Amino acid sequence: MNAPERQDETPSISETMGVEFGISAEGFPVARIGDTHLAMVPARDGASFLASTWRLNRPLSELTRADFYGHDGRLEDEAAFRARVFETAQHKRELSALRRIQTRMTASTPWGPSQLATVYAEGIVSHMTAGHGGFHLSAERNLRVSPLLRKSSHWYEEDAEWAIVALSFPELFTSYERKCADETFRNSWPTAWEEIHGRELGSGQSWRKDRQAFERRHAGDWVVVSAIYSSHHADMTEVVATRGGVRDQRADERRFLVPSAEYATRGPFGFVIDGERHAVYDGPSDFIGWRRRRTGT
Repeated sequence: MNAPERQDETPSISETMGVEFGISAEGFPVARIGDTHLAMVPARDGASFLASTWRLNRPLSELTRADFYGHDGRLEDEAAFRARVFETAQHKRELSALRRIQTRMTASTPWGPSQLATVYAEGIVSHMTAGHGGFHLSAERNLRVSPLLRKSSHWYEEDAEWAIVALSFPELFTSYERKCADETFRNSWPTAWEEIHGRELGSGQSWRKDRQAFERRHAGDWVVVSAIYSSHHADMTEVVATRGGVRDQRADERRFLVPSAEYATRGPFGFVIDGERHAVYDGPSDFIGWRRRRTGT
C-alpha cells in the first residue's frame, strides 16, 4: 500500500538531485548520477553491496553485474541503497560548489614527487604521488589545527590524517567527507576525539577504543592468532592461540580444536578460547609448522 506514495515522492526528489533510478538487465536496482552509476549488487550470502562504475552511455535497463566494480559497503535493503544514492548525489553537488582547483606543481612530499595537486584553499593543498599522498598545510593554516592533532611537519597523509584537515577546516569539505572524517577520527584517535568533544565514546563508536577494551579484558585469556580447517576432525577448526592474542615468536602457543560453526561467529578482534569447552589439542596438525615440530623435519 505504500508503493504509490514512494512513486509520487521519489521522482521530485530524484529530479532535484539529478538522480535516475532503474532496474538492471539482471534485476537488481541501479541508479545514475551524471556520469556515475551505482548498483545494489547481490552477494553470495544473500545480502547486497554497493558497487559503482562511470561513463556508461547505455540505458540502466541494459546494465549487468559485469559493468560494475568495487565494493563500497553492505546494503541491508533497497531503502539503504536509495539513501546512499542520494547521499552520493548531494556529495557531488557540494563538491561542485567548492570549486577545488586541480593542477600540477613542483613539490617534494614525504611520499615522493607530487604528480597532481588539488588546491582546497590558500595554504591547503592535497598532493598525489606515484604511491601515496596527503595534505600540506601552510604554517598559518597548521596553527589552526588542534594541538592534540597538529603535526610539526605540516604534512597529513591520505589514509587517516586527512581527517584532521577535514575537521580543522570543515567549510572546505562536503557533508559526506565530514561524516567520513569524523568516523576516521573516532577510529584512529579516540582519546583526542573525547577530549575535543568533551564526552566519552560508547561501545561500537570507535574501532580502536573497542579493540583496546577487548585487549584489556582478555589480556590473560587464550586468544586465537591462527586457524585452519582440520582435515583430521570433521567440522572442526584447528587453532593456535596465545595469551592475550600476542603475536610474538617468543609467546607461548597452544593448539585447540573449535567447532567450525562456533569459530565462524568470532568477533572482529579475535576468538577467545573457553577453557571449559575447548580442550588443549596435541594431535595431528594441518599447520605445516606444527607438523614439522612433531616430526622434527
